[in-house]
Amino acid sequence: MFRKIILIAILLGSTPLWASLFGDDEKEIVISTHIIHISGEEYFTESDMYDALGIEHKNFFQFWKDDLSRIHDKLLPTLSASLRAFYDSEGFYDATYTIKETNTTVTVEVTENEPVKVSDINISSDYDISSLVTFEKGEIFQAKKFISIKGHIIASLLKNGYCSYELDSKAYVDLEKHSVDLHYSVKKGGVCTFGNVTINGNKSIDEDVIRSRVRAAAGERFSTELVKDTSDAIYGLRSFDSVLIGVDRKFYNVIPVDITVKEMEKPYHFEAGAGFDTYVGPRVHSSLAKHNFLGDAQELKLQLAWSKLEQLAVLSFYRPVLFKISDYYIGIGGRIGYSNLEFDGFQEEKTFMRAYLDYQSERTKLRAGWAFENINITALDNLRPGEDPKFAVNEGTFLLTYPYVDFTYDARNSKLNPTSGYYIHAYGELGLSDAEDGSVYYKTLLEGRFIHSFGNLTLAAVGIVGVVDEESEKSLPESKYFFAGGSFSNRAYGFRELGVILSPTEDSINGASTWANLSLEADYPVWGDLYGAVFTDNTMLTDTAYDFKGEVITSAGVGVRYMTPIGPFKLDVGMNVADPSQYGISFQIGQSF
Repeated sequence: MFRKIILIAILLGSTPLWASLFGDDEKEIVISTHIIHISGEEYFTESDMYDALGIEHKNFFQFWKDDLSRIHDKLLPTLSASLRAFYDSEGFYDATYTIKETNTTVTVEVTENEPVKVSDINISSDYDISSLVTFEKGEIFQAKKFISIKGHIIASLLKNGYCSYELDSKAYVDLEKHSVDLHYSVKKGGVCTFGNVTINGNKSIDEDVIRSRVRAAAGERFSTELVKDTSDAIYGLRSFDSVLIGVDRKFYNVIPVDITVKEMEKPYHFEAGAGFDTYVGPRVHSSLAKHNFLGDAQELKLQLAWSKLEQLAVLSFYRPVLFKISDYYIGIGGRIGYSNLEFDGFQEEKTFMRAYLDYQSERTKLRAGWAFENINITALDNLRPGEDPKFAVNEGTFLLTYPYVDFTYDARNSKLNPTSGYYIHAYGELGLSDAEDGSVYYKTLLEGRFIHSFGNLTLAAVGIVGVVDEESEKSLPESKYFFAGGSFSNRAYGFRELGVILSPTEDSINGASTWANLSLEADYPVWGDLYGAVFTDNTMLTDTAYDFKGEVITSAGVGVRYMTPIGPFKLDVGMNVADPSQYGISFQIGQSF
């Protein structure tokens, strides 16, 4: 343990030596190095040892570099101690080595000898830790893994409400027999709950606004997950530079929650960028937001975007707490804007306004409001090659007004990269068209996502069902019906490229009154943070409400996901299984499930 800490300190202390240093004259300072070679290792590769010892060496993708490995001269005095600490931490207490140094080179000859292996694992616990103790008999004992397991046990106890646990973990090492006996003793204690919530540091933001985002509420079973969710939710108000949540006090298994916030000093946020969207192509966008607008964490935001296929301008307002009903905090928001969007076969120019009330909790988001839309539909001659132009769209200007309800329940373990859980979304609107044969219409959309992992293999299923039911046939603007395609439906086609499906290889420019979609996907790590995926998307779009007997377009494909700190970067290539010449490429940050 002591030697391991020394190793970490040495490596961290050497970090500045890896970087290039520049003086005031901007000339690079060259740091003296020795060429180093390590031999004799059996259980470890040279690359593993070089990484652990802070030695510069060629990685497999650095084809332009020479094969020589180099150690900075300032590390030479500590090389012996570093080797000792490395082998001790990996269970090779009898490892020996010789170091020979010349003016230009360092040669290390290693004899690893017999490692210490796990001979017995003894668990005495009233809390199930069998899945957390990942050592197996006959496995080489690693001190870092032993420490890590202890941390995982503590994290699991706290996550599940046991803050008064007793944990004793010991490793009895017999150097003569090269064996170690592991003992884990756990008493979980009583269930802990959160106590009263106190809030400090707020000036222009009412306490109720912050309390509306507290998931670690008084009386709830203690969980570190709820503490994290509380922090994320308060930061989500976008009005604080810092949020500190203290849960370090305990009174007979009751833990008070002490929240200290610091309001944002620079509330204006401007963003601008240019990029490529898989649907609209090259695109520029910008936004200007005023956080904590007039206090109480209100937000005023202007968004602008331009591309060849879409022009967009939206002004939005949101107040997280308007009033409180019992323990439910109700917010209010609104949007007003203009969009000009090109579909296959027609153009939609729209001005719109929405106002809504909403409620948000740990997993639930409920929004109910009223919308007004002035939509102008114009036919275009921009069909894809091979499309039949005979399917006319309903041109004209449409004035729509409708109440709507939007409900989401998210029980996934992560929003960007879930590996388990489920997600349910329901949307409904009731509207009236002002056309001469105007009629009441009902539009509903249901979506379910289910994710489960078996070890490193993650399986996901996403189902979507939507219906537009109207009293007078085709009295709505074409864009009000359903279109499919893109990362969240059928990946052999671009976003909203699929209209009513005529055959397994053909669709029309018209939107559908009924939509059904089923996507299945499997993800598996292939190397480090790189994952591979296979998927199939199955889409049905029919012209009549509640008609689920239409043709289906099935696509299949492969993809890669690279895990980044902000979520997986995802690239998919899908093709129509009945017509492989029809394919699509899509990319995004985050999963489709």
